[in-house]
Parts: sequence; structure tokens; C-alpha cells
Amino acid sequence: MPKVETFNKEVVLNKATHVFHNKGYNATSMQDLVDATGLNRSSIYNSFGCKQNLFLECLKVYQDESKTALSSIIMQSNCSLSAIEDIFNLYYNDISNDKERKGCLISNCTAELANQEPSIKTFLNANQDNMVALLEDLITKAQTKKTINTNKTAKEYALYLFTTLQGFRLTGILLNDKTQLRSIVDTTLQNLT
Repeated sequence: MPKVETFNKEVVLNKATHVFHNKGYNATSMQDLVDATGLNRSSIYNSFGCKQNLFLECLKVYQDESKTALSSIIMQSNCSLSAIEDIFNLYYNDISNDKERKGCLISNCTAELANQEPSIKTFLNANQDNMVALLEDLITKAQTKKTINTNKTAKEYALYLFTTLQGFRLTGILLNDKTQLRSIVDTTLQNLT
């Protein structure tokens, strides 16, 4: 008879996500995860299979939280260009409020693991495809309303914005000057109009 999980999976994933976010995947030991979650090693292995599977579940939780925030921004924005600006402002605020300078878990994962683990690379590629599609849709709508120029295609601008967002998140780990961070946002948005 299979064992029944007797712990709150959501709580465990949040605690494990915090550890991975603070230390990175490679620097996180199983003992770190045991200490943070309160589970013993066998419970972690029985429930998640291995450290990598647990990490992938943590990435999905983090991604879901991001999707919720982005959806809320898009629904509240009065136009597509405003939605793009609000997305950048969300990231600007995240960076500004990140006192520990730990950055974005997904961006950090891209830098640390994209070329090491095929299953993680698959997750990251899908995440990129989804974000580029979201941006492309916003840009297409804005170009139709002539609030974003047509110097580039919506796809080209979407890739540009995604790349800028990724770089912005990584730069924000090192750069603590809010004026310079704001300048990155302003310059990026000026290129669209």
C-alpha cells in the first residue's frame, strides 16, 4: 500500500523554494532541504523522487506566482503599452525591494542550469515561449493602435523585451542604484514608441 503524504505540500514547496532561491540549485544540499522543510530525507525522496524533481516543482510554484501577478497587471492596464510598462515597473519594484539581492529564481536558474539539465532546460524554454507569446500579443495590439512603432515586428520586439527583462533581473542583483535601474526601464520603453 503506497504511503500517504502527511504534510502540507504547498508549505513544503514554499520552504524549499526559499532555500533554492537563496542558495541556488547546486549549492543547496539535501540537508538544507531537510532543515528547511522539517521532512526527513526519505519523505522528500518518496514525495518528490529527487532533488531535481523537487526543484522543478518549486520553479512551477514560482512561475505560477509570476503568472498571477502578470495577469493581474494586464487586466488592470488600460492599454497594451501601459501593460508592458507596468510589467517593467513590477520587476523594477521587485528589484528595488529585494534587500537580499537574490534576484529572480527563474532568471537565476537560467544562468545556473540551462545547459546542465535537460528537464530544466525544457521548463525554461517553455517559460520563455509563454512570456514571449504574452509580450507579442501585447505588442501586436499596441502596434494596431499605433502606440508602439512598427520598426520591428511584434515577435522581434517581444524577444527584445524578454531579453531585456531577463538581463534586467540579473543586473538588479548587482546594481543597487534606483536611478540607473529606472533608466534601463525608460530606455527600453522609449525604443518602442
